[in-house]
Amino acid sequence: MKKYEIMYILKADLDDATRIAEIEKIHGILTSKGAKITKVDQWGLRELAYPILKQTKGFYVVIKVEADVNATKEFDRLTKINPNVLRSLITVDKD
Repeated sequence: MKKYEIMYILKADLDDATRIAEIEKIHGILTSKGAKITKVDQWGLRELAYPILKQTKGFYVVIKVEADVNATKEFDRLTKINPNVLRSLITVDKD
């Protein structure tokens, strides 16, 4: 399995309970496909560099994952159709 770093941005207007549930749901996408989440960093609410879907702020989460390609493809597919996720980025981790 390869190591990946994944960053995703959630909508800023989600309440705490909804945001926590959404993060668990997103991480569940990966773990259900056999991925292992090794580190989770919640950067919190930050200003976006440019508006995304008329949003100017977002809640940033960065995770490190050991996964195969199928898990990352499924993550990418499901986060693109999730209305609470503004953006996501998957990169290969060189560490």
